[in-house]
Amino acid sequence: MKICFVPRGTLKEFKERNGEERADLFLFGFGGMGEVDYEKELKGETAFFEDAALLSKTNKSVVVCGCITNTRGYKRKSAFVAENGRIVGVSDISHVVDREMSCGVALRVYETKIGKMGVAVAEDLNFPETLRCLTACGSDFIVCPFGKPIDELQSVLLRAHAYCYGSPILFCGDGYCMLADSSGKIVFASPQSPALTTFENIKEYHLIETRRRGFYLRGK
Repeated sequence: MKICFVPRGTLKEFKERNGEERADLFLFGFGGMGEVDYEKELKGETAFFEDAALLSKTNKSVVVCGCITNTRGYKRKSAFVAENGRIVGVSDISHVVDREMSCGVALRVYETKIGKMGVAVAEDLNFPETLRCLTACGSDFIVCPFGKPIDELQSVLLRAHAYCYGSPILFCGDGYCMLADSSGKIVFASPQSPALTTFENIKEYHLIETRRRGFYLRGK
């Protein structure tokens, strides 16, 4: 799988400067779209979603772009997903701290041509149950557009979640991108925009046994 991270600049700027770039997956940070007003999109006053869908059509690829969605004043951190020219969906952040914005209602795993893709939006990365749910629902890999500059915490969480839940995690923050594989290693990291890498997801499955006391009732 060839991945193109775009941690800086807008989607429009990327298309103008790197329109010939080819990849299986394009992952933009929150600068890709900025704020998207649903009403303006529906009225045709803006075309952020259309631009992303067209990029996916031109490259026959999957495009994921972080954005702030505005629904009549309710703002959420979100991730837009398109594949082969088709708008597949929008995933909203599930956890909001100190009422910074509104939160969404559900996690989603997308069936794509490059595999089952889980989406963790921004600070959802800080909550282990999010990553656990996505992998339990069959994610082959997880993407995480992040809206702030990276610090040491994101690197640690990325490695820990990828290792604990056995799923590679692709991270695209403000000015930096990373990829952690299921062994818990950062196998790619770059401040460049765009940043290209290739990755083969090797799936591993193991039988895990545990002993528990007093959990089952014995028959007489």
